[in-house]
Amino acid sequence: MSVYDFREGKKRIEEILYNELEVIDQNKLPSEREFTFNNGYYSWVSSIFIDIRNSTALFNSEDKVKVARIIRCFTSEIIEILRNDENLREIGIRGDCVYGIYTTPNKNDEYEMAEKAFYINTFIKMLNKLLMKKGFDYLLVGIGVASAQELVVKAGRKDTGINNQVWIGKAVSRAANLSSIGNKEGNGAILFSELSYRDFIDKLVNNNGEKAYDWFERKYNNRIGYYYSCNLIDTDFNNWINEGMYC
Repeated sequence: MSVYDFREGKKRIEEILYNELEVIDQNKLPSEREFTFNNGYYSWVSSIFIDIRNSTALFNSEDKVKVARIIRCFTSEIIEILRNDENLREIGIRGDCVYGIYTTPNKNDEYEMAEKAFYINTFIKMLNKLLMKKGFDYLLVGIGVASAQELVVKAGRKDTGINNQVWIGKAVSRAANLSSIGNKEGNGAILFSELSYRDFIDKLVNNNGEKAYDWFERKYNNRIGYYYSCNLIDTDFNNWINEGMYC
């Protein structure tokens, strides 16, 4: 094993601690190539996390091939839904969870985040029908969406190519926490942070009428604060599922 050069390590730490960090405040988060180890951006960010319920039991199943097929189906199509957006800034998999992080400088962007959540909730219905047809167990998921102004910086080891963006704020952590209680504790599958809900609800009401307010339940969690629970789906997608999913 190569020995860690702690003297050089001390120099690198001091360089990071004492060098100035340029924080650029702007509504839209730029692409990754705009980030350096000497700057950071303070921008509006929204995140969506899709978390499998009871994943421990699933992963402990004796039939590992079946589990692999289920996880591949789940991750493949969630990523396909999330990736088609010019505002996407990061997408990935954390264990049993798929997530996407977006720049959302205006309320129309927030509305598109809500539509993604509704579409994913409908996709899970399709996936479960196909899984049960194969004789597999169905999946329950929690979908969490949250928004905030975040400080985003590049972190890692300079000059090694091993680095990534780090999201410092509430959008990412809150979306992850919301997804962890979706379809649990009496919640619907989709949970929105209070700020996310406020940013898209007017457009949803304009498109669907006052009844749209009744589709959500405002709730409180000691760890997360106030949030909005729903179980909404995409109508066209859902109709296709109910009609037999014929091409």
